[in-house]
Amino acid sequence: MSIIDNRKAFFDYFIEERHEAGLVLEGWEVKAMRAGRANIKESYVVIKDGELYLIGTHISPLPEASTHIQPDPTRIRKLLLHREEIDKLIGKVEQRGFTLVPLNFHYKGGRVKCEIGLAKGKKLHDKRETEKKRDWEREKARLMRSPT
Repeated sequence: MSIIDNRKAFFDYFIEERHEAGLVLEGWEVKAMRAGRANIKESYVVIKDGELYLIGTHISPLPEASTHIQPDPTRIRKLLLHREEIDKLIGKVEQRGFTLVPLNFHYKGGRVKCEIGLAKGKKLHDKRETEKKRDWEREKARLMRSPT
Protein backbone atom coordinates (compact mmCIF):
# COMPACT_ATOMS: atom_id res chain seq x y z
CA MET A 1 0.00 0.00 0.00
CA SER A 2 1.56 3.26 -1.15
CA ILE A 3 1.83 6.18 1.26
CA ILE A 4 3.18 8.83 -1.11
CA ASP A 5 4.47 8.84 -4.69
CA ASN A 6 7.05 11.04 -6.36
CA ARG A 7 5.39 11.70 -9.73
CA LYS A 8 7.93 14.40 -10.53
CA ALA A 9 10.69 11.76 -10.61
CA PHE A 10 9.04 10.00 -13.55
CA PHE A 11 8.73 13.31 -15.39
CA ASP A 12 12.35 14.38 -14.80
CA TYR A 13 14.17 11.02 -15.06
CA PHE A 14 14.32 7.75 -16.97
CA ILE A 15 14.09 5.09 -14.24
CA GLU A 16 16.42 2.18 -15.06
CA GLU A 17 16.22 0.05 -11.90
CA ARG A 18 14.16 0.01 -8.71
CA HIS A 19 15.29 -1.04 -5.26
CA GLU A 20 13.39 -1.29 -2.00
CA ALA A 21 15.12 0.17 1.05
CA GLY A 22 14.21 0.39 4.68
CA LEU A 23 14.21 3.75 6.49
CA VAL A 24 15.53 4.74 9.88
CA LEU A 25 12.57 6.73 11.24
CA GLU A 26 11.48 8.07 14.58
CA GLY A 27 8.06 7.30 16.04
CA TRP A 28 6.55 10.71 15.30
CA GLU A 29 7.65 10.40 11.66
CA VAL A 30 5.80 7.11 11.19
CA LYS A 31 2.66 8.58 12.72
CA ALA A 32 2.90 11.65 10.47
CA MET A 33 3.39 9.45 7.39
CA ARG A 34 0.31 7.43 8.29
CA ALA A 35 -1.58 10.74 8.36
CA GLY A 36 -0.22 11.57 4.87
CA ARG A 37 2.02 14.44 5.95
CA ALA A 38 5.13 13.54 3.92
CA ASN A 39 6.58 15.15 0.80
CA ILE A 40 9.33 13.63 -1.36
CA LYS A 41 9.06 15.87 -4.40
CA GLU A 42 12.45 17.58 -3.85
CA SER A 43 14.19 14.57 -2.28
CA TYR A 44 17.31 12.83 -3.44
CA VAL A 45 19.68 10.13 -2.24
CA VAL A 46 23.36 10.77 -1.49
CA ILE A 47 26.21 8.37 -0.81
CA LYS A 48 28.36 9.18 2.21
CA ASP A 49 30.93 6.84 3.76
CA GLY A 50 29.57 3.85 1.82
CA GLU A 51 26.01 4.37 3.06
CA LEU A 52 22.88 5.86 1.49
CA TYR A 53 21.06 8.84 2.98
CA LEU A 54 17.76 10.45 2.01
CA ILE A 55 17.94 14.24 1.88
CA GLY A 56 15.18 16.76 1.31
CA THR A 57 12.25 14.68 2.48
CA HIS A 58 9.83 16.79 4.46
CA ILE A 59 7.69 15.05 7.08
CA SER A 60 5.47 17.55 8.91
CA PRO A 61 5.04 16.66 12.57
CA LEU A 62 1.56 16.16 13.90
CA PRO A 63 0.37 18.69 16.46
CA GLU A 64 -0.16 15.78 18.87
CA ALA A 65 3.53 14.83 18.63
CA SER A 66 5.27 14.17 21.89
CA THR A 67 6.21 17.25 23.89
CA HIS A 68 9.61 16.00 25.04
CA ILE A 69 11.14 15.85 21.53
CA GLN A 70 11.98 18.58 19.03
CA PRO A 71 10.83 17.26 15.63
CA ASP A 72 13.03 18.21 12.66
CA PRO A 73 10.88 17.82 9.52
CA THR A 74 13.79 17.83 7.05
CA ARG A 75 16.39 15.79 8.88
CA ILE A 76 18.68 13.44 6.97
CA ARG A 77 17.37 9.86 7.09
CA LYS A 78 19.47 6.74 6.60
CA LEU A 79 18.40 4.13 4.03
CA LEU A 80 18.87 0.46 4.87
CA LEU A 81 20.02 -1.94 2.13
CA HIS A 82 22.22 -5.02 1.96
CA ARG A 83 25.93 -4.31 1.49
CA GLU A 84 25.98 -5.96 -1.96
CA GLU A 85 23.10 -3.77 -3.16
CA ILE A 86 24.77 -0.63 -1.83
CA ASP A 87 28.07 -1.50 -3.52
CA LYS A 88 26.30 -2.17 -6.83
CA LEU A 89 24.42 1.13 -6.66
CA ILE A 90 27.56 3.08 -5.70
CA GLY A 91 29.39 1.60 -8.70
CA LYS A 92 26.66 2.56 -11.13
CA VAL A 93 26.27 6.08 -9.74
CA GLU A 94 30.01 6.80 -9.82
CA GLN A 95 30.88 5.19 -13.17
CA ARG A 96 27.88 5.65 -15.43
CA GLY A 97 26.46 8.98 -14.27
CA PHE A 98 23.24 7.68 -12.79
CA THR A 99 21.52 9.32 -9.84
CA LEU A 100 19.41 7.86 -7.04
CA VAL A 101 15.88 9.21 -6.63
CA PRO A 102 13.19 8.21 -4.12
CA LEU A 103 10.09 7.01 -6.01
CA ASN A 104 7.61 6.26 -3.23
CA PHE A 105 7.06 5.34 0.39
CA HIS A 106 4.96 2.27 1.08
CA TYR A 107 4.14 -0.26 3.79
CA LYS A 108 5.51 -3.77 3.78
CA GLY A 109 4.85 -6.00 6.73
CA GLY A 110 3.87 -3.05 8.90
CA ARG A 111 7.10 -1.18 8.20
CA VAL A 112 7.65 1.89 6.03
CA LYS A 113 9.84 1.21 3.01
CA CYS A 114 11.27 3.60 0.42
CA GLU A 115 11.51 2.57 -3.21
CA ILE A 116 14.53 4.21 -4.81
CA GLY A 117 15.21 4.34 -8.50
CA LEU A 118 18.48 4.34 -10.39
CA ALA A 119 17.75 7.16 -12.80
CA LYS A 120 19.20 9.11 -15.72
CA GLY A 121 18.10 12.71 -16.25
CA LYS A 122 15.76 13.58 -19.12
CA LYS A 123 16.52 16.37 -21.56
CA LEU A 124 13.91 19.03 -22.33
CA HIS A 125 12.83 17.34 -25.57
CA ASP A 126 12.30 14.05 -23.70
CA LYS A 127 10.04 15.83 -21.21
CA ARG A 128 8.03 17.33 -24.05
CA GLU A 129 7.64 13.90 -25.62
CA THR A 130 6.41 12.46 -22.31
CA GLU A 131 3.86 15.25 -22.03
CA LYS A 132 2.65 14.65 -25.61
CA LYS A 133 2.16 10.94 -24.90
CA ARG A 134 0.25 11.71 -21.71
CA ASP A 135 -2.01 14.19 -23.54
CA TRP A 136 -2.65 11.72 -26.35
CA GLU A 137 -3.57 8.95 -23.90
CA ARG A 138 -5.98 11.30 -22.15
CA GLU A 139 -7.55 12.36 -25.45
CA LYS A 140 -7.79 8.75 -26.62
CA ALA A 141 -9.58 7.77 -23.39
CA ARG A 142 -11.97 10.69 -23.80
CA LEU A 143 -12.77 9.67 -27.40
CA MET A 144 -13.38 6.06 -26.39
CA ARG A 145 -15.74 7.15 -23.58
CA SER A 146 -17.87 9.62 -25.51
CA PRO A 147 -21.00 8.18 -27.13
CA THR A 148 -20.96 9.15 -30.80
